[in-house]
Amino acid sequence: MNQNKMYSLEEVKAFVEEEDVKFIRLAFCDIFGNMKNISIMSHELERAFEDGVSFDASAVEGFADADKSDLFLHPDSSTLTVLPWRPQSGRVVRMFCDIRHPDGTPYERDTRQFLRQAVETAKAQGISVSFGVEFEFYLFKTDEEGNSTKIPFDRAGYLDIAPEDKGENVRREICFSLLDMGILPESSHHEEGPGQQEIDFRHGDALTTADSAVTFEAVVKTIAMRNGLFADFSPKPLPDQSGSGMHINLSLDSGDKDLTFMFMAGILEHVAEITAFLNPVRESYERLGGNKAPKYITWSRENRSQLIRIPAAKENHKRIELRSPDAAANPYLAYALLIYAGLDGIQKKMQPQPSTDCNLFVAEEAVTKTLRQLPTSLDEALSLAENSTWLNQILPSEYIEQYRKHNR
Repeated sequence: MNQNKMYSLEEVKAFVEEEDVKFIRLAFCDIFGNMKNISIMSHELERAFEDGVSFDASAVEGFADADKSDLFLHPDSSTLTVLPWRPQSGRVVRMFCDIRHPDGTPYERDTRQFLRQAVETAKAQGISVSFGVEFEFYLFKTDEEGNSTKIPFDRAGYLDIAPEDKGENVRREICFSLLDMGILPESSHHEEGPGQQEIDFRHGDALTTADSAVTFEAVVKTIAMRNGLFADFSPKPLPDQSGSGMHINLSLDSGDKDLTFMFMAGILEHVAEITAFLNPVRESYERLGGNKAPKYITWSRENRSQLIRIPAAKENHKRIELRSPDAAANPYLAYALLIYAGLDGIQKKMQPQPSTDCNLFVAEEAVTKTLRQLPTSLDEALSLAENSTWLNQILPSEYIEQYRKHNR
């Protein structure tokens, strides 16, 4: 079925019957971006659409307390997709869901809804933001019981090919699975680290791309497991090797006006305050500052030592690439905060500081001592978030509290 089209209950029921679907997974994310799901049988579809399916929110970290723990999942039929690795007889489909209170009102910690609100805020100002994502991850061997080791699947390097690159068939299977689910990969290759891979997929609207990002990680982990491997998306799995990032590309459609630099200026202004949500685990800060991961709050054209790079592209493909985030981030929350930061730049007509046109990884102290830096630890990042007047006007305070509690 086509993504971005909202299907009626009757259309979904017809699809389920025609395609021999027996199980429907109702998926959502906790506030940290971890996918959860409840599986229902096909005969429960009508109840799911009309009333929602309840779950115990107190059992989901970062969600409600036990005294008000009933929440309901309401499927978003535009996200209906078949899980291609499940059996063809008695097929399994998945839909992302909106999370609501028993009275039908949206749940405040539903980050998918938080992103939808950011998109609507931008739309009201005549602005649309498209996102593209570049994921890096490691493939590790597993032991006799299927548990991950820290032994890389190969010893290949950047853009190497087989036989040194042992991951190409795994990447191929991942890309075919993504295509079957309506996600269009753009490129894939071996990255710098041993066993390190990169797969990028085509840009799209914020909500679809965030759904795709969450789906992507689940697909990669599943295909890796089917091949006797473990896919590790953590920021710095090997201390002496390149870390893994989740580079976020943003492009702006603002009608006749090019507001890209104001939007970028807003991100540069607020990035330190939102870094706790772009780099949300302690290990994130072991990656930043080395092996092409940024340390300073700077920008430049075509320069991979910067926080923001403007890649070489034709005018109609102009975009900015934010290089600090990693895959531990909740994409719904990350995209929403970047939209709000960019909108603040436009509203206040901010202009970015001059570009820093040098290699900051080897720059002398005379150059770097005047530059603003990203937070150097999660504690520092969380403190900046807590003390940000701007952020606390946008993000409910319990988000910051839950992220601090999560990382004790």
